[in-house]
Order: sequence, then structure tokens, then C-alpha cells
Amino acid sequence: QVRVLREMSSQAGRGLIDGNYLLTCGSDKTLRLWSVGRGTLLKTYTGHGYEVLDADGSYDNSQLCSCSSDKTVILWDVATGQVTRKLRGHAGKVNCVRFNEEASVILSGSIDGSVRCWDTRSRKMEPIQILDEARDGISSLKVSEHELLSGSVDGRVRRYDLRMGQLHVDFINSPITCVCFSQDGQCTLTSSLDSSVRLLDKNTGEMLGEYVGHQNKSYKLDCCLSNKDTHVLSCSEDGHVYYWDLVEGSISLKLPVGKGVVQSLSFHPTEPCLLTAMEGSVQVWGAVPEVKEEAAD
Repeated sequence: QVRVLREMSSQAGRGLIDGNYLLTCGSDKTLRLWSVGRGTLLKTYTGHGYEVLDADGSYDNSQLCSCSSDKTVILWDVATGQVTRKLRGHAGKVNCVRFNEEASVILSGSIDGSVRCWDTRSRKMEPIQILDEARDGISSLKVSEHELLSGSVDGRVRRYDLRMGQLHVDFINSPITCVCFSQDGQCTLTSSLDSSVRLLDKNTGEMLGEYVGHQNKSYKLDCCLSNKDTHVLSCSEDGHVYYWDLVEGSISLKLPVGKGVVQSLSFHPTEPCLLTAMEGSVQVWGAVPEVKEEAAD
């Protein structure tokens, strides 16, 4: 059984690296940092001119980065709440943002079709690299060691091997809403506007699994894998989060979150704990131990 452990007020949620903190952002132009355990607001970050579309935390939780419809990327100091850098260069709204593993580079993906790489330690305001192979907007970014995974509205998943200088492209034939790596680094997971989530072999591009049953026709919705790669998860426009068995492809759980579109989700790095976000609220879900349930009865 799964139940809500905490509920907080915001629009999109992301767990930070150790799972103890939660970062939210939304149409009020702010980022908010929360304690997952207590459900309390720790700090609010103000500096964007329009809605904040994505955010990420550094490996040591000392820095945040965020992106917005105002075309900017902001680097924040977590402790002080101050803007460290405001990065301009994208020609349209910036949909997604990620740190690399050392937090020395911020990667941002925009509706302008480019991924820009920004050096967080340099005082130069120009990106150190621009990846402009996409033919339409960038909807999702993920970073793992020396690899960058991007999803685009042009229906293509692009994997950049930054160490080897190579680009690998897989064609999905539907606008992509989210991409991510599996925990073991062998596969990629992709959700798209044909209401389908696909598991691909990272090296060959072979489709290993396809997961359907949810609704994703209009919105940029998240997908992810559970912390042990046993289940595939996706948001849905019908107010649920869907869990599929990775191997069988069958729906294991249809989690009712609310009446609107579930837009964002994030799985805890080590525990069976899930964040969901919809219509101004973020929920923290956890498994209920069966023994305690019996005792309560």
C-alpha cells in the first residue's frame, strides 16, 4: 500500500541528491526549498521574471540552478538565497536545466532547439558549448557521468558522449516529454505524446519495453524508473501515476493523486518514496508497512 506522507503547496517538485530535501518551482516565479521529513518550507528564492519551469540541486546541496519562461538560467547560493549568476543567451523559454555531477557545468535546454553548457566557475557570461542538432524545442535533459541525454519535440532522443565527442540518435516518431537513464546506466527511458513510455537499450537503440495505459497527449509529463530499476513510473493527464513492472510490462499500481494533470514526479534515490506534483501542490508518498497496517486494524 502507498499513502501520502506530506503535502506542500507548489507546482513542480524535484528531490535533491540525498532525498532529504525537496525543491519546487512554479508560476509564482519562485523556487522553494522544503524539508521532506518535516514538510516545512526552508527558503524561498526570488529572481526570475516569469514562471520557473525546472530546477536542479548540486551534488553537495550548496547550489541550485533554475530556468524560466524569461529565457534565463539562474545559479543560486542555497544558504543565502542570493543569485550567483544570471545566464542569458537562449532565444526562447528554457524548459529544462541540470548540473553535471561535479556542479562545474550547468546544462540548459530551450524551446529554441539548443542545449547550452555554462561554466559555473567562470565569470564569462557566454556558454562554453552550444549543442544545436535538434530541429525543435528541447523538452528534457539528464546527465550521467560523461553522457548527456536530451529529448526533443522533433521526436528524437540524443545521447552525447562528451568524452568521446560522439552523438547517438534514436527516433521515437512522437514529440518527447521526458528522458532519463536507468539506474544501472544500461538503458534510457522516454515518454512521448503518443501516451507511451519506451525503454531502450542505450547502446543499440533496441526497444526493450513499451508501457501504455496512461494519458499523455498535451502536456510535458515526467517519467522515471524506481530506485532499483524494478518499475517504470509515469505521470498522467487523468490524475494518476502509473507503475509498470519493468520486465512484464503490466500495470502494478495506478496511484490516484487528484483530479487534474499530474505533471511532475521524482523517485527517492534509495528508499521506496515518491514525489508527485499537480495544480499547486506537491505530495510525498511512501509505502505503508503491512505489519503496522495489521496492528492498526
